[in-house]
This record gives sequence, structure tokens and C-alpha cells, in this order.
Amino acid sequence: MRVAAFTELTGPEGVGIVEQPNPEPGPGEAVIDVEACAINRHDLWILEGDSAMVATDDLPFVSGLDVAGVVREIGVGVENIAPGDRVVLCPNETCGTCRFCREGPENLCESYSLYHGGLAEQALVTADRLVPLPDNVETTTAAAIPTAYMTAFRMLKRAEVGPGDLVFVPGATGGVGVATVQLASIFGARTVGTSSSDSKLAQLNALGLDHAIQGTDPDELAAAVEAIGTPDAVINHLGGAYTKLGLGLLRRGGRMVICGRTAGNTSEINIPDLFLGHKRVIGSTMGTQGDLESLLSLVASGDLEPEIDETYPLEETGAAFASMQERDAVGKLVVTN
Repeated sequence: MRVAAFTELTGPEGVGIVEQPNPEPGPGEAVIDVEACAINRHDLWILEGDSAMVATDDLPFVSGLDVAGVVREIGVGVENIAPGDRVVLCPNETCGTCRFCREGPENLCESYSLYHGGLAEQALVTADRLVPLPDNVETTTAAAIPTAYMTAFRMLKRAEVGPGDLVFVPGATGGVGVATVQLASIFGARTVGTSSSDSKLAQLNALGLDHAIQGTDPDELAAAVEAIGTPDAVINHLGGAYTKLGLGLLRRGGRMVICGRTAGNTSEINIPDLFLGHKRVIGSTMGTQGDLESLLSLVASGDLEPEIDETYPLEETGAAFASMQERDAVGKLVVTN
């Protein structure tokens, strides 16, 4: 089979199409004919050499978390799916035995990790992580859901966002940002989103963004948000200086949930403002398989349409990562077979 492998950790030019043996399922496993696999910032960090997860000794490395396709073959003991089923993968990898796997939520697993291997014609996966697709949900649409939409869905829940809330989303035109805007609207909340691009914000307005702010300077953004209102929640996938910005903007008792570090690993915060304002800063990673099932139901019912910016054939996977690196996209980038 062909795979889009990372042959060098140097950025998009390090992606090459190579041949690898077709996988065979062991007990509890399944082989999927991959029809679509979305890419994520997580993959790009690996490709740029900015992840401790993968080193040069691991090359060639096949990434790709968000896999959707058709079951080709199953291993011994698999009962939840059968060959021919259309499925999407929940990319969570958990131990199944720690207190968090037993009691939930599973994404707190003490050995939590993520699946890699979807940027290929076939993928070997743990069968009980496969979720059947409703008849009216295409595999390309399904592949756009797991990482970005699971993450945003879980963050909104952890931020206790409800009808009438004002949600601040810095960097709203990225994958998690777009998902947050769409899902916050379903939750009945209003959104304030930022971007460096007016054209991207115009696209986001069409997806339900209530208030658009063009710019990246935290001080200027603070004034612009304050002119709109006081956020009840901040959904922060950027980290860095946007953490201080978000905390300062929150109302008393407000909640900021953080899932990323694109803008930096550290931030200064005002400690008295944190405790005197009864504010909460919450870390969050991905979501649960139950969240993925809920999202699929929203898509099947027509309440949610995941935003896909562009699709690329497998041989153009490097171009997909170049687009992500250049921040050209609004929504998901999906590699198809």
C-alpha cells in the first residue's frame, strides 16, 4: 500500500509517498480502507520536528489521527463492526485499566496517547475505537470531526457554556476555532472571534460568528472585546500571551479552557485577578468517544456541518501541510484516497 510518510522532520517538504506492506489485523484489531484523513496542527508539529513524540530514528513515520473509511478485515474477537461497514476512528488510545478509564472521562487516562497511521491507503486500528457512520454522513465529512470538533465540544462542556453566554475565541479561524464557533451557536451562546485576516473572518461570519475582530495584538484585542461585552468563557487553543489576555477579559467566575500552545508555551497571569475574581483556568485534551458519537448525531440531524476548506489526494499530502503551515485555510484540510 502507499503511505504519505514523514521521511524528514523538516516541514512539508519532508513528506514522501512510499510503499509499505499491507497491514493484517490481530486480535481486537481491524484494517480500514482509508477514504479520508484530516490533518491537524499536532501532525504538523511532528513534521516540523517540534514534538518529543517522534525522533529521526522513528522515520519514516506515518501520522494522521482522523481516519474514516470502510472496514476491510477484522481480527479475532471483533464483534462491534464487520467488513464493509463505513466507520470513523476515535483516535484516543487509553490503557483501559486506570481509574480514569474505569470512571471516566477516558481522555484523562494516565497513559493517554493518540493514534497515528491514517495518512495511508489502509490503516490498522483498534476495532472498539471505530464508530459506525450514519447513512447520510460521508467519510470525508466524518474525517473532519474527531480532533478539532471533539476538542472544541469537550472544551465548551468544561467551560459550562450555555444559552446566552458570550464566548471569546482568539484565533477563531483555525480548526478548533471554527469548530468552537459552530458548536457554541448550537449551545445557544454568542461568540467573539479574532483573526489577522478580514477575509477569513468574513467566512467565519457565515458559519455563525457573532462578533469579528481583526488583529493579533493582545492589548488591541482586549479593548475591542471589552467594547462588545464581558466574556463568560474563553476557548483558548493558542496559549502564549492569549492566556493572559483571556484571563483578564473574563467576568467574575468566568472559565477559560486551554488546549494548545501554537502561540507559545508560557504566559504571565495576574494571580490576584485569578483568585479575587473567582476565575478558572482549565486544561483540556481532545474529548471522549461518547463526544464523537454525539457530534456524529449532530451532523446526521443536519444541525452541524463540519467546515472543510480543501481536500487533497494522498500524493499531495505535503501541499496540505504547506497550506496549514502558511495558515491559508479556514476549517479542515482533508487527505483523500
